[in-house]
Amino acid sequence: MRSSICFSLLVHYVSLIACSTGASAVEKNQSSPNVILCMTDDQGWGDTSYNGHPVLRTPNLDQMASEGIRFDRFYAGAPVCSPTRGSSLTGRHPSRYGIHTANDGHMRDSEITLAEVLKTLGYTTGHFGKWHLGTLTTKIKDSNRGRPGETENFCPPWENGFDVCFSTEAKVPTYWKEGAYESYGTHYWTGPEKKVPASGIQGDDSKLIMSRALPFIKQAAKSGTPFFTVIWFHAPHLPVVSAAPYTDGYEKYPHYHGCITAMDEQMGLLRETLKELEVAENTMLWFCSDNGPEGKKFAPGRTKLLRGRKRSLYEGGVRVPGLLVWPEKVTQARVVNMPCSTVDYFPTVLEVLGYEIPADQQRPYDGVSLLPLIEGKITKRPRPIGFEFKQQASLTGNRYKIYSSNNGKTFELYDLIEDQFEKKNLASKHPQVLAEMQQTLAAWRKSCQQSEQGADY
Repeated sequence: MRSSICFSLLVHYVSLIACSTGASAVEKNQSSPNVILCMTDDQGWGDTSYNGHPVLRTPNLDQMASEGIRFDRFYAGAPVCSPTRGSSLTGRHPSRYGIHTANDGHMRDSEITLAEVLKTLGYTTGHFGKWHLGTLTTKIKDSNRGRPGETENFCPPWENGFDVCFSTEAKVPTYWKEGAYESYGTHYWTGPEKKVPASGIQGDDSKLIMSRALPFIKQAAKSGTPFFTVIWFHAPHLPVVSAAPYTDGYEKYPHYHGCITAMDEQMGLLRETLKELEVAENTMLWFCSDNGPEGKKFAPGRTKLLRGRKRSLYEGGVRVPGLLVWPEKVTQARVVNMPCSTVDYFPTVLEVLGYEIPADQQRPYDGVSLLPLIEGKITKRPRPIGFEFKQQASLTGNRYKIYSSNNGKTFELYDLIEDQFEKKNLASKHPQVLAEMQQTLAAWRKSCQQSEQGADY
């Protein structure tokens, strides 16, 4: 249960922001935009038709890319799922609060999520799909970590600011065959000890998730309430399963390609529904993946020749598809090459609402607001993106990137403008660039360590 201390902290936090601007969200923005964060699971940077996949059908993602902003250097917060999900909701690198990898730690009570902030501003909030930031039950065996009496990592979305939920702790099959729901052992939950029964859990999982998200959106739109909706698909994470008509025409890897096409269809249905409800213009619709594709031994996901895959801090492990459609603000399609990340969602949404995180706020935020980018006012990222995963560490700037695979003992340096495939290590050629980036990374890592030890709360 999230404590009263946490709630007081949240109220204090929002008050600080309001004081910094001298106006409330309602005063600053009479028409608060709806916000939807969509995310796939293990979809590689090359796993879209718009980015050159030779056979994959993603017409709805292609349309988003042709109408909105296509981020060609969009980065997941981490090379695996749980940390990236935490970064999307907090604007902070997840090692700051102890989520270093999948099935590790949980969202701490004192962390402030985007859902919690938006609730205080009059939004209704919903989470649909994969959660992976803590367990969802303490009464029965469920998924990877849920156990009777196990409370240490109990941290469901409904205790992190979400009003309506249809959520799983971790992965599930991307297509439900008869009897698979109970036998697989990971269930959908809608609230405290409210396990979704097996009846109705069948067919394509992306469709199942969207069938719960759309009624939430419709109810909010019809009541005139701004909504924050998180839709986190399981596709194309293993176990990858699909069926006709999504598999039709795919000679190789029909299940992998089919489940992505099925997910793409649901993205199209989502956009169609927003238009029918007449809220599409004022809705920020974001799309990305949580990390690069699974290893080639297990799955055929593509990085489009980027080096590395899931679990790697080379580009192929963290550079993912990234899209934004927001007709009210993005009136012309364009491709953006500035590095952007899931940690940027939190500060972007707050600035859109007229708030600014105070400069003297003791809590470090790793994201930057992308509103100036959206408005065409900047083309360079104001500060680099830090990454840390197991023994790996990296720092990505507008041009250069440093990478270490041995916990910072030695570093490689890459020019991502000239060499996005990371083939030429320039560490000996540009020692000053290397030294400056090492210093920045070391300071960032120290800050993250202090955060994890509780210095921010």
